[in-house]
Amino acid sequence: MHSSNTKLIRFNKIPKTAFLLSLALLTLLLTACYPDHNQSTFDPQGPVALKQLEVFWWILIGGFIVFVLVEAALIYAIFKFRVKNESDIPVQTQGNHKLEIIWTAIPAVLLIILMVPTIQTLFYMYEAPKTTKPEHTLEAIGHQWWFEVRYPDPTNSEKEIVTANEVYIPVGYPVAINLESVDVIHSFWVPKLAGKTDMVPSEGNFMWFQADEPGEYYGQCAEYCGTSHANMKFKVIAVPEPDFKSWLQAQSNPALESSDPLVQEGAGVFKSAGCTGCHSIKTVVNKGSKGRVGPNLAHVGSRRDLAAGMLRNSDENGSVNDALLQKNLRTWLENPAEVKPGNLMSSGAQVYTNPDKKLTEEQISQLVHYLSSLK
Repeated sequence: MHSSNTKLIRFNKIPKTAFLLSLALLTLLLTACYPDHNQSTFDPQGPVALKQLEVFWWILIGGFIVFVLVEAALIYAIFKFRVKNESDIPVQTQGNHKLEIIWTAIPAVLLIILMVPTIQTLFYMYEAPKTTKPEHTLEAIGHQWWFEVRYPDPTNSEKEIVTANEVYIPVGYPVAINLESVDVIHSFWVPKLAGKTDMVPSEGNFMWFQADEPGEYYGQCAEYCGTSHANMKFKVIAVPEPDFKSWLQAQSNPALESSDPLVQEGAGVFKSAGCTGCHSIKTVVNKGSKGRVGPNLAHVGSRRDLAAGMLRNSDENGSVNDALLQKNLRTWLENPAEVKPGNLMSSGAQVYTNPDKKLTEEQISQLVHYLSSLK
């Protein structure tokens, strides 16, 4: 008797558990689709994302129509052909050409209708508009686990300006992006501006987008690429055209050199600790030249984020907060593996793999002052 009651209680709990689980999943789904979310595709801020959202709605409506028709036919069949008497044998039908033509023609017509906006959007997003300016054609290169970004040097067509994890673009202009990867397959995705496009090693790819409003647009690698795939983030920062030109000019200049003794000591540690083997502090390079293993640090002190979006250096208005920057630099230098598991610096740099060469607290302080001065 006790066993039967236990089974009954467990059975009664199943529907309630299922209901609560379904409610939780629905809440997560609605939260993920909320337009104000940083990476919501339901809040397009550019023409490419808008076109792609329109196609989504077309496909969703088409799928809903199919769902309703199939479910209606299923419910009709359940009631129409249900067994009324166990001795009755249903009428056996062998083939029905008329019915087969109908259920073949309806999906075909629906697919043709959906095909039109889909193909139009594919052609629209395939190639950047002819109005795209040469200076608005960028390169994005995927690394485990960060993005290298290259811009044409405004003063020399044979040179490029190299930065990392922040893609500055002018508002209201189409921007073409050539995509590449140096290790595994990555994917470049800025949900509010355009859908994801894969970055395949030795197989150049391309995309374009345009931001209609100034602001920060969150990007993410959308193709699993290893341990820290989820931590491979970046930002697209859209600013007015004059501000974009000023930023690009500032990036083409060497980082400001400070005469502060602590900064100078940090510059020495940067060289003696082997940081220059993976990081460069020179922004202008020959066009097409290979980059370093790690991000370019020439102007790292003016970046809004650190470690490919893992540590935020800026206030809500986008201005870099020096106190936050120095705190984040110290956190990163002390234990990069904790901030970004699997990163190549913590597994390859001798200051993290060789106990005899481990950075002292004094050296870390010197490096923090030096790197935060690079603006």
